[in-house]
Amino acid sequence: MGRRQTRTPWRNPMPAAPKPEILAAFEAAKGFMPVGEGLALYEAAVEAGRLGLPLLEVGTYCGRSTILLADAARDAGVTAITVDHHRGSEEQQPGWEYHDPDTVDPEVGRMDTLPTFRRTLHRAGLEDHVVAVVGRSPQIAAFWRTPLGLVFVDGGHTDEHANGDYEGWAPHVAEGGLLVIHDVFPDPADEFTGQAPYRVYLRALESGAFTEVSATDSLRVLRRTGAGI
Repeated sequence: MGRRQTRTPWRNPMPAAPKPEILAAFEAAKGFMPVGEGLALYEAAVEAGRLGLPLLEVGTYCGRSTILLADAARDAGVTAITVDHHRGSEEQQPGWEYHDPDTVDPEVGRMDTLPTFRRTLHRAGLEDHVVAVVGRSPQIAAFWRTPLGLVFVDGGHTDEHANGDYEGWAPHVAEGGLLVIHDVFPDPADEFTGQAPYRVYLRALESGAFTEVSATDSLRVLRRTGAGI
């Protein structure tokens, strides 16, 4: 979201990179993730895909980051799962900075990003590699039972939503799997857009269950190295 990119080294000396057509589809898709963070997410997804477990995203929006997860999942022979109610998070509502009026359903007068998401996947040729779960994250997490190689938390930015996503999905990250958190902004000036994810990031580290692997701008990649959350 307009922030200067900084990056700590990834352990792999030859980082994975998406194919040019996948990167082009990512850049063409509606969304907010910068390219540098997208490349770090893709690298994490490739790493996690080696566990042979699904890769799950919380916060689909219009499918920009889903493209990268789906391509990594396709190459690993696993499935990408993306969870969203498709009514938009707080900062995407009318009157807020990240609102896009093109995502409003004129019939019901509310945001509906699901049609745009489906078109995004279709254009990228990735529909067969993604399972889209439409609903609220805590409700879905409550009955989820499948271990996950990666959980990418990119949902709501309030403490209620960020903690709900963490508590609902972090327990399903398998041993050696990755927890990726987006919009981690330590600066208190970013209270509305990034302080709740930052507090969840600190909570994950303080739990002893996760160890930081890399940081790219506002994207943090953690590996499960212990039990609990």
